[in-house]
Amino acid sequence: MSLSGLLDAWLAPAPDAARVAFLKAKPFAHRGLHGAGLIENSRAAFRAALDAGHGIECDVQAAWDGEAFVFHDADLDRLTGEKGPLGKRPASLLDAVRLAGSDETLPRLTELLSLVAGRAALLIEVKTGNRRVDPLCRSVRRALEGYLGPVAVMSFNPEVGRWFRSQAPRVVRGLVVTEAGGGGLRGRFSRHAALWRARPDFLAYDVRDFPSAFAAAQRARGLPVLTWTVRSAEAERTAFAHADEMIYERAAA
Repeated sequence: MSLSGLLDAWLAPAPDAARVAFLKAKPFAHRGLHGAGLIENSRAAFRAALDAGHGIECDVQAAWDGEAFVFHDADLDRLTGEKGPLGKRPASLLDAVRLAGSDETLPRLTELLSLVAGRAALLIEVKTGNRRVDPLCRSVRRALEGYLGPVAVMSFNPEVGRWFRSQAPRVVRGLVVTEAGGGGLRGRFSRHAALWRARPDFLAYDVRDFPSAFAAAQRARGLPVLTWTVRSAEAERTAFAHADEMIYERAAA
């Protein structure tokens, strides 16, 4: 085994297989089963995923007071009629913001959990770009208290995995990875360093990076590898060849 392989096994050991088995059972609808008139990360998109019998992937951003809202972008501009950073508004004001072209408001994470109620596996991507992850992670942990359904958190930010390992070790945690812009020796070291820092139970890998020696090595030693975002038959074939399950969107019409 290589030195990096030995360090991976020591610093980021593979999880118990039973703990992560739910990740391999069904595909996950990316931001809910949106498209065909349904907006991403909306209640309607989540209901569509439930109707399809698939898992759900969603994103959470922190309001000014730390409350977790189900929303992908840092700014409200693309998906609502409002402008500016979501994180500059308190939860009480965000509750009134409507998704563009819809009667729906932005859902809180607590509402999504009540909607899903354990009927499908749920992946929660924690969106935070710096080392100050505590407010949003704490809000997610609070929302998950007493939740009995299959659920995992994941993030590009290894500090999120580190936080949950320390503060909520029962929650399954993942590291989101892309190799874009991270080639060569420096990129390989960066991926290993993020792995050692986060100590994830699984990886969520960019489908455009397959085949990947890093992903294959982690999968071989027992970390499930999910892959995003699968949008075509070709990408689906790649997912089946290199990953345990896919995070997908409807194919473009």
